[in-house]
Amino acid sequence: MVHGEKLATEKKLPSLLEADDVQSEKLQLGEETVSQTEVDLRGPKDQRSSLCRNLLDRGEREVKEEKDQEEELGGEDCVIFNEDYDTDLELRDREEAYDPTGYMEACEALQVVPAYNFLRNMHKSELSMMHRCLGPQGTKALAVPLVTNTSILRLNLRDNWMEGMGGAAIAEMLKENCYITEVDLSDNYLGDHGARAIASMLKENSTLVNLNLSGNHFTDRSIEHLGPALITNSRLQHLDLSHNTLGERAGQSLGHALSENTGLRSLSLAWNTIRGRGAAILANGLGGNIYLRTVDLSFNGLGKEGGVALGQALKENSVLEELNLSTNRIPPEGAMRLAMGLKVNKTIKSLNMGRNPIQNAGCFSILKSLQENPDSAMEALYFSDITVNQDFEDLYRAVKEIFPALTVNHGGRIGTFRKAKA
Repeated sequence: MVHGEKLATEKKLPSLLEADDVQSEKLQLGEETVSQTEVDLRGPKDQRSSLCRNLLDRGEREVKEEKDQEEELGGEDCVIFNEDYDTDLELRDREEAYDPTGYMEACEALQVVPAYNFLRNMHKSELSMMHRCLGPQGTKALAVPLVTNTSILRLNLRDNWMEGMGGAAIAEMLKENCYITEVDLSDNYLGDHGARAIASMLKENSTLVNLNLSGNHFTDRSIEHLGPALITNSRLQHLDLSHNTLGERAGQSLGHALSENTGLRSLSLAWNTIRGRGAAILANGLGGNIYLRTVDLSFNGLGKEGGVALGQALKENSVLEELNLSTNRIPPEGAMRLAMGLKVNKTIKSLNMGRNPIQNAGCFSILKSLQENPDSAMEALYFSDITVNQDFEDLYRAVKEIFPALTVNHGGRIGTFRKAKA
């Protein structure tokens, strides 16, 4: 019995109930058993303290182990969280893996922080690195591994402030890379220096199909380089030069280039300042082009001269399908001359003349030209913010009988809203 009590004592602290049991045992076993039991249960202070300390230590170790496990789990969650937010600096905390691309070495040489987003997506078909503030040096480092990359087909580097130096690095890369087909370099302040490098690349590259150069501070001098490149390159199909500062001379250079270009299918020159003689020569170039399907010339200020030249171009062009001429200060006379081209054109499907001061007379002339051209392919006319009268509405109903699918958008009918009488 004494041996049983000693085992119980070693395993756990005695409870009040166990103390009562011990007292009853003492009465039955005699003096010797009592003394031994007293030693076991009420023995030296060190013996009891040691037992308590062992139990407490074991409890503390269990608590500590649980906390350590929670911290480990918390750390894993933190890593996942950081991966979602793509922190470039976390590369320094990772084990350096074998880097056959040379990107890390280039970053170290140029003293720039590596872009972890590139390393994580360099084996995908599309790499999007917009708004990363790469700068000229960061762009140069990125161009190094892209030279030999065979996975990326679409590259988006919009808004990275790469400037001319960074643009030149990407251009040199595209001379060597024969896999990338789409590139977005918009809003990067490439300037004339970057345009010169891009032009040199276009003369050699034979795989690029889509190129966005919008918002890069290109001037007339930039087009002096890009124009000849567009004559040489027959692979590029979609080009965006919107939101630059292209003026009259740029219009002339582009006009000559477009008359000989055999590759482009869509071209955006929106939000520039092409007007006067530049607008006229550009329109002549469009007339001689037999490949372009979509052209956006909105927000340029083409004026009457541009409208007249475009009317002649529509007589000659037999492939253009979509033409955006909105917000170009084209007067009613320009719209009437444009309508003369629509009388014989058989391919235009969509024409946007919105926000031009062509008034009801200009809208009426354009709609009338469709009535007189049974071979017209027109499907949509846009006269946004231009009010029309009842004569236009009557003509529209008559034209709808000839072209049931035709839709016309305008700024409302004159006299529809009248001030209520008091």
